[in-house]
Amino acid sequence: MSDRFEIRGHNAAASLATSSAAPSLVPAYFLALGTFAIGTEGFMIAPLLPTIAADLGMSLSATAIIVVIFTLVLAISSPITTVATGKWNRRDTLIAAMVVFTAGNLLAAFSTNFQTLVVARILMAIASGLYVPNANALAGAISGPHQRGRALAIVSGGMTIAIALGLPLGAVVGHAFGWRSTFLAVAIMGVIAIVGIVIGIKRSVAEGMTVASLAERIHVVRQAAVLKLLAVTMFWSIGAYTAYPYVAPYLKAVLNFDVLGVAATVSLWGVAAAVGVTSGGALNDRFGSNKIAAGSLALLALAFLSLAAVTTLPPAVALVPALVAVAAWGFSVWSFFPAQMARLIAASSAAQASVSLSLNTSTMYLGFSIGSAIGAGIVSGGNIWLIGLTAGASELLALLLDRKVNCSTEPHRPVEHSIVQAEGDKA
Repeated sequence: MSDRFEIRGHNAAASLATSSAAPSLVPAYFLALGTFAIGTEGFMIAPLLPTIAADLGMSLSATAIIVVIFTLVLAISSPITTVATGKWNRRDTLIAAMVVFTAGNLLAAFSTNFQTLVVARILMAIASGLYVPNANALAGAISGPHQRGRALAIVSGGMTIAIALGLPLGAVVGHAFGWRSTFLAVAIMGVIAIVGIVIGIKRSVAEGMTVASLAERIHVVRQAAVLKLLAVTMFWSIGAYTAYPYVAPYLKAVLNFDVLGVAATVSLWGVAAAVGVTSGGALNDRFGSNKIAAGSLALLALAFLSLAAVTTLPPAVALVPALVAVAAWGFSVWSFFPAQMARLIAASSAAQASVSLSLNTSTMYLGFSIGSAIGAGIVSGGNIWLIGLTAGASELLALLLDRKVNCSTEPHRPVEHSIVQAEGDKA
């Protein structure tokens, strides 16, 4: 779930191409180590919230502040830090971001109070918001124009694997060895990523890269077509995170699930989400982005409303429909994302595509912050059924707004190719 090509065109690909007929994709795998670590940390929190709350002697809703703060800080800091470090060498920026991210995880692993944990997550959020867009940009640069799509898929694949594997593994490890051990494990991943970037990527290939200015970002956000799409993203993300951080208390209250039951269900969600995000591009190419976006939002709203409805049933009766709804939720919440990226590319010029995608990511995390705050309020009130109802209502609002979206161009090219072409036109 990251924006692609926050960074604008540069001559790194051209210089690399002169030295090698076929640029290697190996550096992209080193960059993917970082996105995997970031994705694992970001998604593993949800099933661990009850354990963290119990250990720190806090209520679940109060503990959820670490989710609200993380998403809010990431949304606000990402464009600021990216512009502020615009004159840095991109490789150095990535190393610095991963060092801060690793330090944040170590701080969380050895934290003794909630305040320290909050500071740790703020550090992680700032680092994540800086690392992901720069990793995508650098991967596209060093791979050359003909392999750029594959390089992006590799870097984004780190996040996808984190959804499918890192999330359930984090839940299992956290419950087996304590929640602090998960942060320690992610810190180790961060160290591996740092070593990989230092060894696997030459500093020279990142020279000459520039960053979209604040004025360029403001110009893009003023466009009506982009604003309408960002509004859809906002309500989609609010609904998604009204529910996601509180999946563990929901499963315990509605299905009487213990730790293993929660971990298994989170694994189901993760696999479904990975299938959704990887198949979203193919579905987009076949049926068009507008249809896939609308269909994903409709299915997601139905999944959330179903989760609300089954709270009235006995656990034994609610089991199967609840698990089906969880799988539909995981699939649809991320099948929407590739289609939305394709529509943002079509809504603006090729030269502005990177900025549109960057704004989409900031909007997404702002929505995550709002949604997690809403969910915390619902949990504190003890009305667990309201989580699904509120999340479903948000997705219905997104669907209603989506019907008013009139993209000037319906993308017919593959999603990755469209993004590659957008960057290629600027380079």
